Amino acid sequence: MLTWINPPKTLLLPFTSISSISPKPNKTLKSFHISTQPPMLNTSTDCGLKFREKLLYLQQLKINPTKALQLNPHLRSATLNTIKSVETCLFSMGIERSAIGRILDMHPQLLTSDPYKDLYPIFDFLLNDVVLPFYDIRKSIIRCPRILVCSVEDQLKPTFQFLKEFGFSGQNRITCQTTVLLVSSVELTLNPKIDYMLSLGFKYDEVVNMVLRSPGLLTFSIEKNFRPKVGFFLNEMNGDLRELKKFPQYFSFSLEGKIKPRHRLLVEHGFSMSLSDMLKVSDGEFNARLIEMRLRLVEDKQL
Repeated sequence: MLTWINPPKTLLLPFTSISSISPKPNKTLKSFHISTQPPMLNTSTDCGLKFREKLLYLQQLKINPTKALQLNPHLRSATLNTIKSVETCLFSMGIERSAIGRILDMHPQLLTSDPYKDLYPIFDFLLNDVVLPFYDIRKSIIRCPRILVCSVEDQLKPTFQFLKEFGFSGQNRITCQTTVLLVSSVELTLNPKIDYMLSLGFKYDEVVNMVLRSPGLLTFSIEKNFRPKVGFFLNEMNGDLRELKKFPQYFSFSLEGKIKPRHRLLVEHGFSMSLSDMLKVSDGEFNARLIEMRLRLVEDKQL
């Protein structure tokens, strides 16, 4: 028996035996080929199907495929398993699928990230450096998805160290509600806002106390929030900066939607309230207080 050690891709079988049987062999049957190669696949069709699967997967997560492909060109060549591994990673941290879709739609660059190189180090930082409870990781990410696209070494750790030295430690340590501060630049965002509050006449310790009571102060825009609200408070309300020191939450309320309308109503009726009394209550309770103050004024006049 003849055995092929390295069989050729095509076997050529001569018809010597056929010629011995038939004195007049068919001249057209000189030889025939038997291919041992598998039939060729239509690679273009196969790639098209895989690409369509990716688009369908993105749509199921409620991710805009057009935007995702524009912002992350690598998504076109990424495998579906690579993309699914990101969802698995986020799901393992307690984030539900609907929230995962929103996060990945906001930051489509995450779709082609490596969970072990890009994502788990961030979760490790939040758990072991910031010391957030596991169940608060989900809250932190949903509140500020941008954390997932920040560098641990270049962004998160330096900002965390700055915040700890500023006063976010002990009872005032960073929590899931204040992890949003970790994505801020110390030089471009945090220090300028601290310097602005110092420029108003507050002492450094007073600024620290104000920020710890209302951490949102470090997230507000100087030009769009601080300046117009300070201007209105000082010029229109004839306010005293000491009151802002007592109630720094003033900056978290809408100037046009709440501060101005309520102040106008008080002025119209000749009344005054502290900032906290004026702003902390609901519209219904504020109107009830206003009516009560008017009734008391009428009663006092009758007496």
